[in-house]
Parts: sequence; C-alpha cells; structure tokens
Amino acid sequence: MNHSYPVYTIEAECQDCYKCVRHCPVKAIRVRDGHAAVIPELCVACGKCVEVCPVKAKQVRNDTGRARLLLQDSSPVYASLAPSWVSEFRDLEPGKLIRALKLLGFAGVSETALGAQLVSARMAEALDAGTGGLLLSSACPTAVDFVRRYLAHLAPAITPVGSPLMAHCRLLRDTFGDRIRVVFIGPCIGKKNEADRHPELLNLALTYPELRQMLREAAIVPERLTPEADDRFLPEAAEEGARYPIEGGMNDTIRFQSGNQRVHYATLTGLDNLKLAFSGMETTPANEAVFVEMLACPGGCVHGPCSEHDSPGLLERLRVLRHARMPESPRERRTPGSIAAAFPAAAAPPPEPGDLIAALRSIGKTTPEDELNCDGCGYDTCRNFAQAMIAGRAEPSMCVSYLRKQAQKKANAILRSISSGVVIAGRDLSIIECNRNFAKLFGDETVEMFDACPGLAGADLRRIVPSFIGLFESALQSGRDVRRDSLKVGKRLFNLNLFSIEPGEVIGAVIFDVTNTELRREQIAARARKVIDRNIATVQEIACRLGEQMADTELLLRSIADDYADDTDLIEAEPPENSEP
Repeated sequence: MNHSYPVYTIEAECQDCYKCVRHCPVKAIRVRDGHAAVIPELCVACGKCVEVCPVKAKQVRNDTGRARLLLQDSSPVYASLAPSWVSEFRDLEPGKLIRALKLLGFAGVSETALGAQLVSARMAEALDAGTGGLLLSSACPTAVDFVRRYLAHLAPAITPVGSPLMAHCRLLRDTFGDRIRVVFIGPCIGKKNEADRHPELLNLALTYPELRQMLREAAIVPERLTPEADDRFLPEAAEEGARYPIEGGMNDTIRFQSGNQRVHYATLTGLDNLKLAFSGMETTPANEAVFVEMLACPGGCVHGPCSEHDSPGLLERLRVLRHARMPESPRERRTPGSIAAAFPAAAAPPPEPGDLIAALRSIGKTTPEDELNCDGCGYDTCRNFAQAMIAGRAEPSMCVSYLRKQAQKKANAILRSISSGVVIAGRDLSIIECNRNFAKLFGDETVEMFDACPGLAGADLRRIVPSFIGLFESALQSGRDVRRDSLKVGKRLFNLNLFSIEPGEVIGAVIFDVTNTELRREQIAARARKVIDRNIATVQEIACRLGEQMADTELLLRSIADDYADDTDLIEAEPPENSEP
C-alpha cells in the first residue's frame, strides 16, 4: 500500500471485481493475489478508479493532517480556490465561504482563476506572434501527464506555459511575499501531484471532500455564517478566468484576448477522447495554428473525480457561466509574470519482453479463434492482457472465459465421478447439465442421447422423468429442498433428493436406484425373521424341556425325602444294644 502517492488501495476491501482495471484509461493497475493496486509510475491521477470502485477500496490520499500543521505554523497560509467552487458549493455566497476558510485559519482566499487569466494572456500573445503548428494546452496536469507518458511524440507540442495553478502560486508569492504558504482547494487529484513536484510554489493540495471534512470537524457551517467587510477574494476577484472549469472555457478566454483569426481552436475532454483524437498522429500540422484545449475530465473540472457532480452537466456549466465576468474591453491585456514551464516527454516503460504465445496458452488461448477480446479482464484484447501478465500486472484468474472453462472442467470431472445420477434443470425444466449415470437410470435410449449430446443440454426433463416431474415443479415453486426415500415407480425404487440452486430459476437433483438395495434388505430381514423364529422355538423347546426336567427332579427329590423320613421312624422304634433297662 503506497500512501505517499495521491491514489492508493485499501487491500482488505478490494474484492476481485477488476472494475478499476476495466475503467483505467492507461491500465496503471497491478493485480496480485486478487488485489488491485495503482502503479504510480504509470498512473496519471485521473481518479477514474476512485470513482468506479464499488467498495471504495481505491482512496485519495488525505492531506487534512498536513493542512492543520500548516495552519498552525507562524507563516500565513493562503487558499487558492478552484473556479469550480461555484458549482460545488451551489447557492453559497463567496463571502460566506471565505469567512469559513478564515475560521479554519487561512490568512486569505484567492481564486485560481487569476492564474488562468495570466495563462490565457500568454497564449494569446504567442498566437498573435504567429506561432504555427499544433499547440496543446498545459492547463490540466493530468492531461499533460497523459501526453508525456502515452503520446510522448506529441510532448513537444505542449505549450511551455505553467498551469493556471502554478501561475496563481507565483502571483500570490509576488503579491504577499515568498514567506507565505499556498494550499489549493478543488476537485482534482492531479493537483496533489503538482504540489508534490513543486513544493517551492505549492505547499499542499486539498480536495473538496477534504475541505468539507475540516469544516465538519471544526463545526463550521458556511451557510450560517455572516461575512465581514474584508471577506473578499484577494488580491481581486477573477473575471474571464472563471470559465476554465468547463469545456471550451479556456478557448473562450484566449479568443477574447487574441486578434489572430486564423487559429483553429479545439476542445478535447476525457482521456479516451484524447487517445482517439491523436491516435496514429505521427506528424503535426505545420502551416496552420491549431490550439487544443485538453481536459482529463469529461465536461471539464466541474466533473472532477473529487467533486459532487450529482446534477445535470448543463446546470453545472450554467453556474460557472453565470459567475464568470468578462472584462469590458477585449483588448485589455493581462500582464503575466514568469510563468514559463517545460514539459519534456516521459514515455511509459515499453512492454516487458516475454513469450506472448506461452502467456496466451496459459489462459487457454491456443488459436486466434480462442482470443475473444471480450474486455472482461479489463484489457482491450487478449494479447494486451497476456502482455500485462508478462509484466506482472495481471493474473490468469482475471480472464473470465478461462475461469469459466476451468470451472466447467472441474464441474464435469465431479459429475463424472459421482456414482449416482445428477441433473440440473432450469425453470422451464429443460436440462442444463447432467452426468452419464443419470442417463443410465432411464434406459438405453437416454444413454444414446447422452452419448450424442454429452450433458443433454436443452433436453426436456418432462420426457425423461415424467414420474418425478411434479416433485421438480413443486421444489421450483417453493424454493425448498425435497427428499423422497424409496419412491416407487413401477417395479423400481428410487431415492430422490431435490435442492434449489437459484430459487425459482435453477434446480438440481441427485437420484439413486435403490431397487436392488431394498430387495436385499427385505431378503436379509426375512432371513433374520426366520432365524429369530427358530431361536424363539428353540428357547421355547429348551424352556419346555427344562420344565419337564424340573418336574421329574421334584418327584425324585420328594421320593428321596420320603425314604429318609421312613428310615428315621425305624431308628427311633429300636433301642440301642448297650442301653440299660
């Protein structure tokens, strides 16, 4: 997890959806163990991954802590407020927002649009001087990074003028001294990159959500505040520069100041549109001036990744146009200071060398026909995906068709290995999948059908198992599992287990033929009963004989006892020989 770069991933929240890969215009995402992380050296900070992540695993670096430290410092801190604030804080008076920022600790608030006016003035001068060829605006740092890295051959066409924010920072330092600190506030993630690259001019860049967080934690509600007399933009309010956050706004301000009517103006918003417009463009027109206003966000900055663009784009555009004031005289020129800048090419690393054929084979793509180019993995073509795997930015598990085939193979292997009959059917009771053991249960004709069409996909279950169809229908309607033991159909007995896979949509069944088993059970039970009967008879016979023997014994003992009694009487009747008279 790289918290130093403006965009990072909360790995524990990333859930294998690869949506960020699909929507990233430059594929600056690395997937490892199912988790997607941003690659800083490839990223242009457009924020698309942050916008589309369904579980908010992609996050923007939070710089509110650094902002509080700056505001506690002894040096005065000035806010450079993006002109899109009129759409973000709709219906809020400027004085109330300025008062809220001052309560947070800012020494003053200025509009970034003042820097935009300086940039437009410099561009108007260049165009009036007859500069020809293709000229690409440098106003949007994300669009500039995109051209430098992914259209590097067009980098020389980027106008050597700093962005409106850099120009504004120079203006503030020229006005209030180099000791001040400058914090940008706006809808752009790319401005955080500008702050990291130019700390001598811009100390920090905050997004609108970060500003709202600071206001919330400080219990400041701008709508409830009462502005004071000095709550105004410094050193002055912006005019035509306030049009910059909408597409075509920059061109409007340059046209307003330029007298060159031969310039062709074009506006391109969205990185995909930039890629499409410049695709295959190896040379630039040299005989005529073409100025292209480039904005990374479709529709302009009012649709920035860190803005609440929850209203129709036309209304957001109208809010900006209502706020922007044009100077009375079109010939009035701004006097730009030192706002020159250089934007050399910084081409992204070339594709990693590797065995493309082997990479394709690892995801089951052995022929050109196997290359579906379905975009399910997030890459436009299977070959681009294979190249990403070679570079270590993608995993085979990202390929949907590969996973499906693997799952199908595993499911088929399991079905084949199950000794019982298994069938899966849809809500119209047509077979989705079954194994051969299921076909065997219902005759040679069904087996022949299975051999001709393995799985019997699309076959009507009613024709194969008409005796069970009522149970299938009942289980589908109720969504509950159904179990029947020893279900008799003709001379056969079946054990049937029905289970819901998708309630009301898909049902499965496991079927056993238990006819022979039940017959064996009955035979065993019959034999057991015979054995029990014989045992009972034996016991009865033993008991009977024991009774007879007991009676005979009793008679014998009585006879013996009687004999002993007679002998005793005889002894008592005859006196002993030695007795005295």
